[in-house]
Amino acid sequence: MKIAIIDYGAGNVKSIEFALQRLGFESELTSDSEVVKNADRVIFPGVGEASSAMNMLKNTGLDTLIPTLKQPVLGICLGMQLMCDVCEEGNTKGLGIFDAKVVKFDTQFKVPQVGWNTIFNLKSDLFKGIGENSYMYLVHSYYVPKHKSSIAASDYGIEYSVALHKNNFFGVQFHPEKSGKIGELILKNFIETSI
Repeated sequence: MKIAIIDYGAGNVKSIEFALQRLGFESELTSDSEVVKNADRVIFPGVGEASSAMNMLKNTGLDTLIPTLKQPVLGICLGMQLMCDVCEEGNTKGLGIFDAKVVKFDTQFKVPQVGWNTIFNLKSDLFKGIGENSYMYLVHSYYVPKHKSSIAASDYGIEYSVALHKNNFFGVQFHPEKSGKIGELILKNFIETSI
């Protein structure tokens, strides 16, 4: 099983590698299009700012490659947001995989949302073995409103899409690699998914 983690300067990559190792899987951090294209599974991580992250993807040509991938792809946090049409952060045009707009939490909420929150309305094998209202770890100021591609929701003063799925593409706003055993189970479910 070849797992590629897309390297575009986003933070938090080591914790994904360690979580995969605990599950018994090795991974390769890469910005090489050929390695990404030939991987069995692709993880698109992200901690950072949307417009600078998109520029990094453009510099490597990954912005045109990622939407054409046929194997299972998992976007995490900013990775999921960049898979959408547009992100309010930096007025950034995304990859257009999900026809969704990423918007900022209203100023009445403390941003970023940092910490543990429940996920519910779970609608995918990505959440096999995971109960409704399980806790996941989140750090974000922007979110995807409720959407037709939503496979899980969360609530931070407003109910929003915390996970998306379309064809071979999955996205999660939370950090499974920082969400203990339940988060690791989501990574395992993703690796074992058959599209």
